Amino acid sequence: MESRGTQPLNLCHVQKLLLIINRLHMLFHSTALGFLFYYRLSFFFRNPETRETTPLLPWLLVFASEIILSFIWILGQAYRWRPVSRIVFPERLPEDDKLPPIDVFICTADPIKEPTLDVMNTVISAMALDYPLEKLHVYLSDDGGSPVTLQGMKEAWKFAKCWLPFCRKYRINSRCPKAYFSALENGDAVSTESSELVVEKQKMKERYEAFKEDIMKIKDSGFASNPNTTSAKDHPPVIEVIEELDQVELPLLVFVSREKRPSHPHHFKAGALNVLLRVSAVMSNSPYILVLDCDMFCNESTSARQAMCFHLDPTMSPSLAFVQFPQKFHNVSKNDIYDSQLRSLFTLQWQGMDGLSGPVMSGTGFYIKRASLCGNNTIKDTNLPELQMYYGSSNEFIKSLNQNYTKKLVNGGLAILEETQLLASFDYEIGTQWGQEVGFSYGSVVEDFLTGFNLHCKGWTSVFCDPTRPQFLGTATTNLNDVLIQGSRWYSGLFENGITMSCPLIYGPLRMSVLQSMCFAELTYFPLYCLPLWCFATIPQLCLLHGISLYPKVSDPFFLVFLFIFVSAVSKHLLEVLISGGTIRNWLNEQRIWMMKSITCHLYGCLDAILKKIGLRKASFLPTDKVEDDEQTMLYQMDKYDFRASNIFLVPMVSLIIINISSFIGGLQRAISGGDWDNKLFVQLFISAYIIILNYPIVEGLLLRKDKGRISPFVAPLT
Repeated sequence: MESRGTQPLNLCHVQKLLLIINRLHMLFHSTALGFLFYYRLSFFFRNPETRETTPLLPWLLVFASEIILSFIWILGQAYRWRPVSRIVFPERLPEDDKLPPIDVFICTADPIKEPTLDVMNTVISAMALDYPLEKLHVYLSDDGGSPVTLQGMKEAWKFAKCWLPFCRKYRINSRCPKAYFSALENGDAVSTESSELVVEKQKMKERYEAFKEDIMKIKDSGFASNPNTTSAKDHPPVIEVIEELDQVELPLLVFVSREKRPSHPHHFKAGALNVLLRVSAVMSNSPYILVLDCDMFCNESTSARQAMCFHLDPTMSPSLAFVQFPQKFHNVSKNDIYDSQLRSLFTLQWQGMDGLSGPVMSGTGFYIKRASLCGNNTIKDTNLPELQMYYGSSNEFIKSLNQNYTKKLVNGGLAILEETQLLASFDYEIGTQWGQEVGFSYGSVVEDFLTGFNLHCKGWTSVFCDPTRPQFLGTATTNLNDVLIQGSRWYSGLFENGITMSCPLIYGPLRMSVLQSMCFAELTYFPLYCLPLWCFATIPQLCLLHGISLYPKVSDPFFLVFLFIFVSAVSKHLLEVLISGGTIRNWLNEQRIWMMKSITCHLYGCLDAILKKIGLRKASFLPTDKVEDDEQTMLYQMDKYDFRASNIFLVPMVSLIIINISSFIGGLQRAISGGDWDNKLFVQLFISAYIIILNYPIVEGLLLRKDKGRISPFVAPLT
């Protein structure tokens, strides 16, 4: 498909200055690491009498920790090798009648943790995208099979009949009703609004308030009649097209709840997406798919057109699998104490991967080519029995593989709806290649990472698009407990991919560039930070209390090596934070939450992955609670950590702080009484002080705070 004229639809810009800084840093930092390893290895060749003063075990533990840190650092340099940025030109796209159709997949699972009103706002924002209405089809997957969600969709359809014409008539930019009628919307300034718009806006706000009341009535009546009916683990497939006989043209809206049986594996979100992939193939069969989480609403109406600037570019389209937009959040505080915005991921790592062959699939906010998920193209020309062994028994789905977009629902009617019941049944995938060669990948709770990795291994590429205005906005976790629970799930899934035969360092280099493989590997082995951080938070401190030296004296030339490595790492991180628009306070918070995560959810994630690998634990997936708590939100906005978390997270943090305070006091007394500030224990004294200062909020929460978010006094006796 040709664009208007001969001008490109997008441009890629290599960030040359940052590239030079990154490569110089790699050179100097790696040289310093070489000297560090020389210092550690020379220990084994010292005079035995001299070596006896330092026990071998703590020396080996610290050396092993330094090796692990260096290993992860080396992998991470692949992100920094060739960072790029992109711009798009949607105005150069073909006319609307030549644009390809798009299916939108939205996933929800629990109407209690994922409020129905917020889910419906996401649905409405997707229906209101700035795209030809007849070429837009929205599918909502409800894994809970909740009648509350189904009734909510019917109310959303009614509201959309007046909302969509309003948005298109007045060219509203933010088309999520909740955002438009709240402080989230800043794009439509009141001063620029016409008197007609002001009147219509007030009427629309009244309709939205009525819509909210209707949703709350549905929710209340659903819970009152039978709380168990709001979400069921065992239910038949339900597929319903939401429509009414009306003159208002709206996108196709479909409710999908796949069949669930407790005794049968359902593969979490990947399984739900694969059902949507099959159901949509026989109903609309659009060549491109937008995947959204239920709490990630469309903040910018033109995201589809921006994505098409890549998908319709003839120079990259044949191998392009998906266009990934960053995850951004509307409720992140200025200083973001929990690093909920994942700054490093979306302002550093994904841009770096984009300079290679594209970023990792990030679970939501990506436009993917349907053909990339449909497996081996060569098998599509084989006979029907073989195709059924590969794709399943549905002849209608198999036909869709070689058909262009057609609105089959209009022509097929009830027959198509009956076919969708088969496609959404719990046993449809048995004996097929779904989740392996076809569709979203199974075998991990982070299906996005695994699917993206497999696509890149097959030769597909991806693109990272990060416009100035966020295209999608979600709800970030705003309390420590949810942050660490969510992190444990992510890191378990990531590390699980790193300890299989298809791990990126073994499987990747044979199928993609070494640098790209290193990027994927860094993500899988990132949870290993738990090992060196636990070591550095305990071993030097215990040795400090016993007067055992693990580092060179201040006057020793090798002290400069350790000093340089520390300053190099910290200053490089600070530079990256400042370049991406952050502050010193943001840098401090990122350092702090990295430490907290490393000793808790990184560790538990690794243990969980190992237990699943050896068969002692089954995979599980719990949705993050999206219900807003006013008290938690208030603490978060005040930059106060909410320590109302599980003891499994609090005990390690409090224990390590107590160890570091004790060792610091003991080491300081030793230095004062000895009068030797050049002694070999200085580095260990500094490590304890650094950990205490950086994690002052834990000390404050344990000793000084009196509010409900403090650390419970019952935690300290458990340490």
